[in-house]
Amino acid sequence: MFSGATLPVSTPIQPHPGDNFAITIAPLSLSEVYILADDPANGAVVVMSGMVRNNTEGRSVAALEYQAYEPMAIRVFQQIAAEIRKTWPAVTHIVIHHRIGRLNIGQISVLVAVGCPHRSEAFAACQYAIDTLKHNAPIWKKEWYNEPDGQLFGRWVSIGACEQTEGDC
Repeated sequence: MFSGATLPVSTPIQPHPGDNFAITIAPLSLSEVYILADDPANGAVVVMSGMVRNNTEGRSVAALEYQAYEPMAIRVFQQIAAEIRKTWPAVTHIVIHHRIGRLNIGQISVLVAVGCPHRSEAFAACQYAIDTLKHNAPIWKKEWYNEPDGQLFGRWVSIGACEQTEGDC
């Protein structure tokens, strides 16, 4: 995995016309994100879809709830795109959409798409984007668990903490 440094917060980032970033309460659309990343110059569009699963660390999950500090999260998405373009300059489009609010099992929480002339760079850039987002974006989730007594129990965690506990939540 690439481990580039992020840009200082004060560094202005010139948006690339092929990029699209969003934090929304509305359901995310795979087809919309794919279309935003598509380009006649692409030989590949790689899409990563993060979904709410029904268990974490052996506990039954009822739902997840996401919150974000939106202006800073969008800034982090822009930084990720800037780093991708330095490392993989052929990338044509970078799309990062994250959902906030309460999500049920099976709903999409995050979509990352990278369009590029070559598949190896598209895969690498997409993996870099999601891994860096999870470590750097000010996004938190509350995991709602089904307790054995029928009650719900929730706890807030940074999405970056997932890497330390189970690797891919």
